[in-house]
Amino acid sequence: MKYIIIGGDAAGMSAAMQIRRGDSSAEITTLEMGDIYSYAQCGLPYVVGGVIDSFDSLIARDVQTFRDKYNIDARVHHEVTSVDPTNQTVSGDGFTLEYDKLLIATGASPITPPWEGLDLDGIHTVKTIPDTKALMNDLKDVSRVVVVGGGYIGLEMAENFVKLGKEVTMIERGERVAKIFDEELSDKIHKEAEKHGITLRFNESVESFSGDGRVQEVITDKGSIETDLVVIAIGVTPNTKFLKGTGLHLFSNGAIKVNAFMKTNIENIWAAGDCATQYHRIKERDDYIPLGTHANKQGRLAGRSMIGKPRAFQGIVGTSIIKFFNLTLARTGLSEAEIKAEGYPFRTIAASIPHIAGYYPEPKRMDIRLSYHAETEQLLGGQIIGEAGVDKRIDVLATALYHRMRVSELEDLDLAYAPPYNGVWDPVQQVARRK
Repeated sequence: MKYIIIGGDAAGMSAAMQIRRGDSSAEITTLEMGDIYSYAQCGLPYVVGGVIDSFDSLIARDVQTFRDKYNIDARVHHEVTSVDPTNQTVSGDGFTLEYDKLLIATGASPITPPWEGLDLDGIHTVKTIPDTKALMNDLKDVSRVVVVGGGYIGLEMAENFVKLGKEVTMIERGERVAKIFDEELSDKIHKEAEKHGITLRFNESVESFSGDGRVQEVITDKGSIETDLVVIAIGVTPNTKFLKGTGLHLFSNGAIKVNAFMKTNIENIWAAGDCATQYHRIKERDDYIPLGTHANKQGRLAGRSMIGKPRAFQGIVGTSIIKFFNLTLARTGLSEAEIKAEGYPFRTIAASIPHIAGYYPEPKRMDIRLSYHAETEQLLGGQIIGEAGVDKRIDVLATALYHRMRVSELEDLDLAYAPPYNGVWDPVQQVARRK
């Protein structure tokens, strides 16, 4: 059986390992357009800031390990430019390969609008190790950095540039950064940025870049900003353009539509990871939230499905977390804006509560927001911002959302208690009781 996997990172290699473990005689070929396999993209900003000392620390398994230990034909610099579902082949520059079963795990690429001056030196994106190496090699004599975009990558890069002593400006075309959080929490995030010297510019749109060979100014609809380096972090788009004409069903943004077993609408073709859709358990429909957690799960399940040992992907609830200087920002489920877009009647309860017993030394307050269906009381979303204890609580809420619990049922959970870790009523339960 000939298995071909396009893409050598999280989803692709998770699938390859499942295939190898389930079928020792399988002929597995993986095609990677770059030359690095299986690395943690989420760690890249922390290599820039020196928190992680080496790119090597981010690599789970190198190419040679896949070849020698797992007998996988792991190829590098093999970019697939077309797929022929009728003849079951994939092709690129100088190669055409036949497959019995195909997995598309091509990931996503940073969005870069066709701004004038985009080709100037000093303008970067952060998605791959080569991207990040190029950025780090370009940091010499850089004192001013502009980050375009106020999402997770933008915030992480801004923090790590500050750690390096850079003067950082963030440009956001909307009214606030981290728009996946409710507006009521924005002020805390903005104050944390400003406390660390970041200049925030809202309701401002980039129009072009200027400079003599190297970027020197960012031109916006409100003026210009002098800079030595620019990072563009305004989102990603699925790498699926090469699939035009295949007949594969695509989501509105170009992601490949898959079922619970990662199958596409075409026989013998699967898809997984940042190039594919994810089923959202709260919205009860396909969505697109590209994260490493989803890519690894989907890749693993795609591999099982391809060898006839299927297990269904149970979907996502929209959980994410980020460190931003002294704060942890976490959310799960739907924000108020998303709930309104879905048309659910809802209520939101909120409070600021210590992360441990209030009498124990050094309690840190957490701002917690819980949204729930006004009629059924089903929990719809939770958001927490604080200096400590946030990760523990957001995972409780994510589990509750997964099981479609009512907000009142949070009171019934048997959660760990000791004064250094919690109060007798967990902060999540304290908020839920305010319903």
